[in-house]
Amino acid sequence: MDKITDIATLEAIYGDAVPRSIDKVLTRISPAYARWIEASRFVILSTVGPEGTDASPRGDDGPVVRIADAQTVLLPDWMGNNRIDSLRNVVRDPRMSLMFMVPGSTNVVRINGAGAVSADPALLASFEKKGRQPRTVLRVTVEEIYFQCAKALMRSRLWAGIEDAPNVPSAGDFVREVDEGFDGASYDAGYPDYAKERLW
Repeated sequence: MDKITDIATLEAIYGDAVPRSIDKVLTRISPAYARWIEASRFVILSTVGPEGTDASPRGDDGPVVRIADAQTVLLPDWMGNNRIDSLRNVVRDPRMSLMFMVPGSTNVVRINGAGAVSADPALLASFEKKGRQPRTVLRVTVEEIYFQCAKALMRSRLWAGIEDAPNVPSAGDFVREVDEGFDGASYDAGYPDYAKERLW
């Protein structure tokens, strides 16, 4: 099996990145992203450590994270299996990513940033639910935030059968925050047909 061993070869296969995929990246949580994240009850936490990588699903019955400010989100660590692979990684290497999903939406919102694990009693108490508190809270400093291409969820039909999509910002809304002259409504209306020819 051939193995690509240098970046130049890889880049030659794919060509230049679509400019919008670079231009859409923000360094803080905008109002549209805040609305979208607050609608998300599910996130995948990705971390890296000496033993390798880890990806862990996290969910809640309301917003999965609390937005503390435009640069910070808080992710409570509720009862699990106590492997704490992700938390061990963050303690040793703060680099991490969050991938938020909302049922019915084909967009995925990603935060890349730095994490810190806190066991501050006041912070834990602020998340109390049904008489229980998380053991720790992951404080995430946002370095990048952006929505990801919808094609993966479209290919997989991940939300097939879900009819009532929530009222969350669209891809066009996110782009319009970066480029005020962008016609987000036309983009959103035309994207499904555009993407159908580019799924595989």
